[in-house]
Amino acid sequence: MGIELSAIHYVYLVFIVFILGLLIRRRDTTMICVVGIFALGLLATNTLSGSVSGIFNSFVYATKELLGTIMIISIIVAMSRILIITGINETMVAPLSRLIRTPSMAYWGIGIIMMVTSFFFWPSPAVALIGAVLLPVAVRVGLPALGAAMAMNLFGHGIALSGDYIIQGAPKLTADAAGLPVSSVMEASVPLVIVMGLVTTVAAFWLMRRDQKNGTWRNGLVTVKGGSSLTEVGEQLIGPLLLSPRVKKTLAIVIPLLFLLDVVAMFVLKLQGGDATALVGGTAVLILIAITMLAHRNRGLEKITSYLIEGFVFGFKVFGPVIPIAAFFYLGDSAFTELFGKVLPEASHGIVNDLGVALADHVPLNGAVGAVTMTIIGAITGLDGSGFSGISLAGSIAQLFASAIHTGAATLTALGQVAAIWVGGGTLIPWALIPAAAICGVSPFELARRNLKPVLLGLAVTTIVAMFLV
Repeated sequence: MGIELSAIHYVYLVFIVFILGLLIRRRDTTMICVVGIFALGLLATNTLSGSVSGIFNSFVYATKELLGTIMIISIIVAMSRILIITGINETMVAPLSRLIRTPSMAYWGIGIIMMVTSFFFWPSPAVALIGAVLLPVAVRVGLPALGAAMAMNLFGHGIALSGDYIIQGAPKLTADAAGLPVSSVMEASVPLVIVMGLVTTVAAFWLMRRDQKNGTWRNGLVTVKGGSSLTEVGEQLIGPLLLSPRVKKTLAIVIPLLFLLDVVAMFVLKLQGGDATALVGGTAVLILIAITMLAHRNRGLEKITSYLIEGFVFGFKVFGPVIPIAAFFYLGDSAFTELFGKVLPEASHGIVNDLGVALADHVPLNGAVGAVTMTIIGAITGLDGSGFSGISLAGSIAQLFASAIHTGAATLTALGQVAAIWVGGGTLIPWALIPAAAICGVSPFELARRNLKPVLLGLAVTTIVAMFLV
């Protein structure tokens, strides 16, 4: 027998529709999420003070849930900054540049290096870490700057960020919203990330080579005042190198080894989720401190704080828009009872679960329909250009669908995550493409145009694969 839905359920559903509508129109969803929290609080507490307090308390709840993710990204960015300034990043990738001798090797080489680096450093810092070094090598062997930007973008902001297997920021957000363990979403995402990655990068490479042969390729180069490319401007901002070549070489070997040891420890000690993130984060902090003290010496103590502040500013800029949105969607699960008490029906298992059960009673939902719908919803949530702000919605709706069809929760959640991040995390929305476009000196709009067909093809094939996995 189905659960009896209350006014709270219907209001929550109405606000989900409102949020989707705003995302389609590329409008900000923060205000509508806050209004939604207020409305749910008013229905739950029947008091103005309770609903107003609920807004703040839901923000605190979401911040506590996201704090580990915000911290790890902030710390990684802070560490990346000192690696760039000291030139250690350049030394780390220099041996790899010798292997790049043809345009094809440049495309796949830059892409794979970017993907591996992004797993550990996140894509935006990774672009700065390797772009300035490998781009001149790629251009010299015949790969256009736009082709290099595509490789960095698709492999980094696409494959690495949509899986996010080391830092685990993305799977934690979707898993929490769907009420699933992080490990189950990560496992379910593996075949989807592989299929999406292969189809998209191969299609992008083939289209690039075809257009070059046909003479229809456009470089999309951008210059700034004074005639310098954006890449050259970025290199000028990097600053002086503060370490000797021997020290840089030593650290360029030690740093990857330390992170490799972290990965080994994750497997040996079976660390996942927060424990794995903590290990990577602690390692990054120690690396930051050691290199800063070596590079800045007497000013090292103050500079450590300075780099951490830079990292935290970046982290909260990225996740500032996510907190109110996540706050609303966390109310779809256990957060509602924690913040407003037991006001849902006695047999309720959370707003989203209840809606899923009701959906199963009235709509002939199946795995195929669920997979297509999740891809569309994930893509829509990515239209705001962050990739992260909407994956809580993707997780909540995946839980709703899974409750309706009684299977495939992890796969649907992972599919929504993949679609949202490929669209909004930095491969299709022009304002999300700026890091890769800037370091390569190309137009973000031209980069988005080049990515469009491969990404849409990849999403179609990945959705079909997901239908068989649900």
